[in-house]
Amino acid sequence: MRPGQPAGPQRGDDDAPVATTPHLPDTAMCGGAAAAEVEAALTVPTDPTAAAFFDVDNTIMRGASIFHLARGLYRREFFTIRDIARFAWQQALFVLVGENLEHVAEIQARALSFVAGHSVSELRSVGEEVFDELMADKIWPGTYALARMHLEIGQRVWLVTATPVEVAEVIAARLGLTGALGTVAEHVDGVYTGRLAGHMMHAAAKAQAVRALADKEGLDLSRCAAYSDSANDIPLLSLVGHPCAINPDRGLRARAQAEHWRVRDYRTGRKAVKIGVPAAGALGLAAGVVVGATAVNRRRRH
Repeated sequence: MRPGQPAGPQRGDDDAPVATTPHLPDTAMCGGAAAAEVEAALTVPTDPTAAAFFDVDNTIMRGASIFHLARGLYRREFFTIRDIARFAWQQALFVLVGENLEHVAEIQARALSFVAGHSVSELRSVGEEVFDELMADKIWPGTYALARMHLEIGQRVWLVTATPVEVAEVIAARLGLTGALGTVAEHVDGVYTGRLAGHMMHAAAKAQAVRALADKEGLDLSRCAAYSDSANDIPLLSLVGHPCAINPDRGLRARAQAEHWRVRDYRTGRKAVKIGVPAAGALGLAAGVVVGATAVNRRRRH
């Protein structure tokens, strides 16, 4: 926020007093000046060379954002009950064993095939609805608080995720963050082709994208921070001066301990190493999603 102009008479070019608002009480003028001073004192100057980069899936949001998007697309009849069953099973594996490149790539490729022929503006609009319906209550409060902390000291905050960039930008906007780096789906004349434009934003690709952004924005990576749950993001975490493992998988936890990186675990009811978590929990999740989707499908038919 920018401080307002101080109340009271000011000098013009001819050095004559400029008229103030007529009949404005002196106490109101003093109050306005005091408010402006407080506002100015609370304004945080931008820190131009430092920023923070947050992975999304299992880091700032519980589960895979692409899965939540898939559920939203299903509700809008982009695909079938069999497709959502596959998504549910993949999400169950994601929650149990953490991020897996093969699973993420398969989900991403399938989602891209479903949006082929749809417009960029349509996906962005659906992404806004899906965030409000399915994603908002999946945000980890602890991770979100870390993102806000960076903003409050004047640093910019970007999401870096395999999720389609249009949806990633919606998430960033809803959370009040600076922006997002995400997977770019090819589109022609504003309509998706069903193919990627380049590589999926994952693993080493994240580090490359952040380095390019740092060069563009004049960021000092030694002053920047990065947050992720997955060993796949070790290239990104190793790129910055202040890495932090959030809800880490087994591989990342081991690396964080070896490198003396910060570790924050905001999960409840299960350990990072998944001790005591029955596979039935994942099966229940998959079954629950399928049953719920089937119920929605039946209601539409009647």
